Amino acid sequence: MRITKVYTRTGDKGETGLVGNRRVPKDSRRIESYGIVDELNSILGVARAVNQKFSQHIAPRVRMEKELKKIQNELFVVGSDLATRVEDRWENMPLVGQSHIDALEGLMDELEKELKPLEEFILPGGGMVAASLHQARTVCRRAERACVALGREEPIGDYLIPYLNRLGDVLFVLARWISHCEGEAETMWEREKIGDR
Repeated sequence: MRITKVYTRTGDKGETGLVGNRRVPKDSRRIESYGIVDELNSILGVARAVNQKFSQHIAPRVRMEKELKKIQNELFVVGSDLATRVEDRWENMPLVGQSHIDALEGLMDELEKELKPLEEFILPGGGMVAASLHQARTVCRRAERACVALGREEPIGDYLIPYLNRLGDVLFVLARWISHCEGEAETMWEREKIGDR
């Protein structure tokens, strides 16, 4: 794929093109869905940069870079799928499938062996890397909700919602894992302090 110009002027009236040359309004559910996936991918790019700058331990930093880069590549596939109506897919089009979901579950199983079981909700935050991953997690959940809404209106890929669902879980586990590796304390929700000022 070669991009010769960033601007095309074709979207100046509030419409954009899907793969297959269909024109749709820029506020359609389909555009909203892959727009949020793009936002998520951008936040993961920030998380990778933060990881390179702030992670103190080499092995976790390298592992985090590897996992986030892999996820970013998969999100491009998710975005491409959302930008293509099911009837406009082409032969051998890259798609996320059960193997990608299995890989996310395997990653969680592996990382959780190093973590203490949660006994209470934790507040999003921690170190710089963990905080950026918690933000990514919330945007991932928004992307999942947008895909659920889109799927009520028209067909979408069978594995998109399960993939985003597991990815939200993975980002939560990655945030906990990097906090553990960096020796950063998790802040637990203190329910007894509700109402105290």
